[in-house]
Formats: sequence, C-alpha cells, structure tokens
Amino acid sequence: MKAFEKVFLVGHIVVILLFVLCGAGLMWMAGSELLHAFQQEAQDTRARFNLVLECIGLLTIALVSMELGQTIFEEEVMRDVKVSGPTRVRRYLSRFMVVIVIALSIETLVMTFELVHEDPTKLPYAGAAGLTAAVLLIAWGVFVKLNRAAEELEPEAMEDAKQEDDKVD
Repeated sequence: MKAFEKVFLVGHIVVILLFVLCGAGLMWMAGSELLHAFQQEAQDTRARFNLVLECIGLLTIALVSMELGQTIFEEEVMRDVKVSGPTRVRRYLSRFMVVIVIALSIETLVMTFELVHEDPTKLPYAGAAGLTAAVLLIAWGVFVKLNRAAEELEPEAMEDAKQEDDKVD
C-alpha cells in the first residue's frame, strides 16, 4: 500500500510541475504581448489596448494555473491530507473555487472590453462567462452553508485542519 501512495505522490508532483510550467509559460507570453504592445509605434491606441487586454487574460489564466499548483502542493504533498471529512472537503474545494470564480470574473471583464469594440454580437458569450462565474459563486455559497451543519457534528476536524495549517506556515 505504501508503494501505491508513492505513485500518487509522484503523480501529484508531476501535475504540480506541469501547472507551474504552464503558468510560467503563460506569464512569458503575457510579457511578450505587453512588450509588443509598447514597442509598436505605428499601432493605434485600440490595437495596443487589445494587446494589453490579451496580456491580462493570459495573466489571469497563469494565476489560476499557479494557484492550482500551489493548492495541490499544500494539500496533497505538504499536508498529505485525505479529503474525507466535511471540514477538509469544504476547505479544499473552497481554495479551487476562489481561484476559478475570480479568473472567470476577470476573463468576463476582458472579453466584454474586447467584444464591445470588436464584435458586439458576441457579447452574449461574455455574459455567459459572467453568468457561469455567478452560478459557481452561488453554488459554492450553498455548499458551504449546507456543509457547515456537517462540520458541527465533528468539531475536532476543524481543530485538526487548523493544526495542519500551522504545518504549512
């Protein structure tokens, strides 16, 4: 069984490294886009603005990638947590949901700014991304509220989770 756990640990480390590499690659691309936006003297302001917006979109996805890698590292490698109790599930899921909802919200803003000037007929797509972020936020809130009652059945789990936080800090 220990060998099987090592396989999962190696798998988690590979996934973490890939998330970090993806994030670093996206940051590199965003930096290149930003540099390109400021180097092009002949470009009009609208073209530069679009390049900066593209940079923001890339950085948003890079942030998500890095945050997901960090979450997996802290939860699966450093804490070696088994997601079984309601407290741990809520905390683990919440870390992912915060990143996803924020990224979708930023992406909605970026898409809205781009599409309002380029192709307003595609604005419903930006609205759909914003609606998705809102639905995820509401669903997450409902989950946390319903999960709270289950946490009260095992108060020692919250104490254990707080002690695990001390290990990471």
